[in-house]
Amino acid sequence: MKPRGNRVRALFALMLGLGLQVSAHAADDVATRLKALDALLAEQWEYSLQQFPEFATILGDYRYNDRWGDNSLAHLPQRKRDEEAFIARFEAIDTTGFTEAQQLNKTLMVQQLKDDLQSMALKLYEMPLDQFNGAHLQFPQFVSIVPTDSVKHYEDYLARLHDLPHQFDDLIAIAQVGMKDGLMPPKYLLEKVTKQCLAIAEPAGADSAFAQPLQKFPDSIPADEQTRLRAAIIKAIDDEVRPAYYKLAQFVEKDYAPHGRKDPGMWALPNGQALYRYAIHTQTTTDMAPQAIHELGLAEVKRIEGEQLKIAKKLGYKDLKTFRAALKHDPKTHPTSRQQIVDLYTKYIAQMQPELPKLFGLLPKTQVKVMAVEEYREKEASGASYQQGTPDGARPGLIYVNTGDFANRSTLTIESTAYHEGVPGHHMQIAIAQTLPELPPFRQQAGYTAYAEGWALYSERLGKEVGFYKDPYSDYGRLSDELLRANRLVLDTGVHYKHWTRQQMVDWFHAHSSDDEPDLQSETDRYITWPGQALAYKLGQLKILSLREKAKQALGARFDIRAFHDAVLDGGALPLDVLEAHVDAWIAATKAKAG
Repeated sequence: MKPRGNRVRALFALMLGLGLQVSAHAADDVATRLKALDALLAEQWEYSLQQFPEFATILGDYRYNDRWGDNSLAHLPQRKRDEEAFIARFEAIDTTGFTEAQQLNKTLMVQQLKDDLQSMALKLYEMPLDQFNGAHLQFPQFVSIVPTDSVKHYEDYLARLHDLPHQFDDLIAIAQVGMKDGLMPPKYLLEKVTKQCLAIAEPAGADSAFAQPLQKFPDSIPADEQTRLRAAIIKAIDDEVRPAYYKLAQFVEKDYAPHGRKDPGMWALPNGQALYRYAIHTQTTTDMAPQAIHELGLAEVKRIEGEQLKIAKKLGYKDLKTFRAALKHDPKTHPTSRQQIVDLYTKYIAQMQPELPKLFGLLPKTQVKVMAVEEYREKEASGASYQQGTPDGARPGLIYVNTGDFANRSTLTIESTAYHEGVPGHHMQIAIAQTLPELPPFRQQAGYTAYAEGWALYSERLGKEVGFYKDPYSDYGRLSDELLRANRLVLDTGVHYKHWTRQQMVDWFHAHSSDDEPDLQSETDRYITWPGQALAYKLGQLKILSLREKAKQALGARFDIRAFHDAVLDGGALPLDVLEAHVDAWIAATKAKAG
C-alpha cells in the first residue's frame, strides 16, 4: 500500500494534467471561433465589394470595374435576405474569450447590418434624387476616380457607360414607387435636379463630363487603340449617356417634381418622426432627443458669438451686426478669381504639413490634392468636400472647393476649411484609418459621420494651437466656421422637428452668420435634403473635446497631446460611445504604465 502523501501527489498531478488539457481545449476553441469570425468578416467584405463595385473602385480594387451596383427594386429582396443571413451567422459566433477589440469587430458589424435593414424597412431608398447627393450627380463625379492606365480600364469604363441608361431606368422605377408611397423630396429642390440633369446632358462628345478620361491617354496605350477607344467612348456618351440624362430630366420635370412635397421638413413625410429619429441615430451615433440637440445648438451659438464679438470690438466695431455688414462689403475678404480660391486652400494645407509631428505620432502617407468643383454642380454644392484616395496612395485624396460666383464668396473661412477637409482633418483621419494593420477592412473604411466630421471640426482649432490664425480676421473666420456647425444644430432640428419654413432658416442664418450668400443658400437646401447629417459635426467635436479634457484631468502631467490624438485615431472611425470607451481604456493603460 502506497503512502497517503504519494496518493495526494498523484491525484494532484492528475488534476493538473486534466486542467492543462481543458485549458488547451479551451484555447483551441477560442482560436477556432476567432478564425470563424475573421472568415465571416472577410466573406461579408467581399460581398460588399461585389454589391457596390463603385466603392471597390474608390478603394483601388478594380476587379468589378466594368459594372455598377444593382440598385433595382427587383434586387432589394435578395439583398435583404443576404443581410439577414449575415446577421444570423455573426450572432451565432460565441465571442467568450475574445479580446475586446475582437468582440468589437462583431458588435460593429452586426449593428451596421441592422442599421441598413432598418433603412430598407423605412424605405429611404425610395428618394434617390436630390440636388445635393442625387445619383445623377454621383455618376459624373465618379469619373474623376476611374483608373485610366490601361486598355482594360478604358474598356471597363466603356462598359459602365453602356450600362448607364439601365441604371437610370432603375432610378425612375424607384422614384415612381416613392411617389406612390408619398416619400417625396421637396418640389422646389426637384426642380433643381431637372436643371442639373440638363446641364450634364447638354455638353456633347469630348466636352461632356463623362469624356474626362479622354483628356490624356497614357503613353503605354498604342495610338490606334487610343483612336478606337476615343471614338467608342464619345459614341457611348452621345448615343446612350446624354439621351439617358435627357430622359431623366423629362421624367423629373413632367412626372416627378410636380408631386414633390410642399413643406421642407421630414415631419411632412409619412412616418416622418421615425425617419428623423433614424437619421439622428445613424448620423450622430447617439439617440439624443431633437429638442435637446436644438437647445445645445442655441447655447453654442450664443457662446461662439460672444467670442466673435470680442474680436469685432478689438477691431473697432460696436457689435457683430455692424462688423458682419462691413465684412460683406470689404473687397479684401472676397476672392478676385476662381484660381485664388484653389491657391489659398493649397497654401494653408502646405503650411500645416510640417506642423503635424508636433500633434501626432501617426501620420498620413497618402498625398492630398485641391480641385475645383465641376461647374455643372457648383450652384448646389457645398463650399468644400473631400474624396478619399486609395489605401496604397496610388490615387491621392481630393479636396473639391467651390469656386462658383467667386466674387460673392468669402476668404475668411478658407483657412479653417482647409484644415477641416485636408490635414489634420478628413484627409489625415481617413488616410490613417485605411492603413491600420490590426483592423479588418470594414473598420478601416468605416464612415461614422459624427466621428469623421467631429474630428474634422476639432481639427480646425488645432491650427490655432500651433500658432496659426494670427490675423484677427482669420481667427474670426475660424469662429465663423464653428458657428456654422452650431447653427446646424438649430437649423436641422428647426426644419425637421420644429416645422420651420425655409424662410425661417434663411432668416436665422442672416442673423447668426457671416457666411457668404451662395453658401448660405446651398447650406439651407442641404439640411433640408440630408436630414441629421448636419448634426454630426458639433456633436462629434464636443465629444472629442470632452474626452481630451477627461484625459488631461486623469493624467495630469503625464498627458501627451500626441498620444491622445493617436488614441482617437488608432481605432479608425467609431460610434461616439465606443470612442469614449476606447479613450477610457487608453487613459487606464497610460496610468498603469506610469505605475
